[in-house]
Amino acid sequence: MKETILIVDDEQEIADLLEVYLKNEGYQVFKFYNGQDAFACVQEQEISLAILDVMLPDMDGFSLCKKIRESHYFPIIMLTAKVEEIDKITGFTMGADDYITKPFQPIEVVTRVKSQIRRYLQYNQAEQKKRELDEIDVKALHISNKHHKCTLNGKEIALTPTEFDILWYLASRKGEVVSSEELFEVVWGEKFLDNNNTVMAHIARLREKLKEPARKPKIIKTVWGVGYTIE
Repeated sequence: MKETILIVDDEQEIADLLEVYLKNEGYQVFKFYNGQDAFACVQEQEISLAILDVMLPDMDGFSLCKKIRESHYFPIIMLTAKVEEIDKITGFTMGADDYITKPFQPIEVVTRVKSQIRRYLQYNQAEQKKRELDEIDVKALHISNKHHKCTLNGKEIALTPTEFDILWYLASRKGEVVSSEELFEVVWGEKFLDNNNTVMAHIARLREKLKEPARKPKIIKTVWGVGYTIE
């Protein structure tokens, strides 16, 4: 079965160009120029990954991302002409997995798509890496790598693949301090660059879902100037 890509961009030329490149890679593509039609497609079709433009005629891409995240956990890549760091943090807070600013090379988007889908499919495979545990308990938190589920006080927490990967990596190294650079390079599979707030934004989102107090988190703790740890 082909992986399916949802493209949502009101700039028709960009949407059409991405469609051509992704179809050439063998993906099935659903393409829309507004958020409402795109969201209706998400409700009806099996989507492997979504590419959302931030500026849409009926709703902004952040709002669409948030709506999708209420019931779907496939990877989401945000596209935008904005370059402010706060926009990236907003996207990650709403549940986005990656962020690409315009103008861009279509091959760059294809590369990011492949990377995100590869990780997403790995999470849904029954066989996990032999060196990893299947279950980890941290206080009231239970993480199942085998079933790709996380519960807090017996209640399931809905995590995106990226969020789960971060949490699992930290939990599997319980007691160790993991740097932002290491987390980024392991989870995203790319070289960490200076002033990259991607990890910080995802940690903040994770803490919110785990009901962690912002100033004194009990599960994911910050070691200032070093990184993050789960004790």
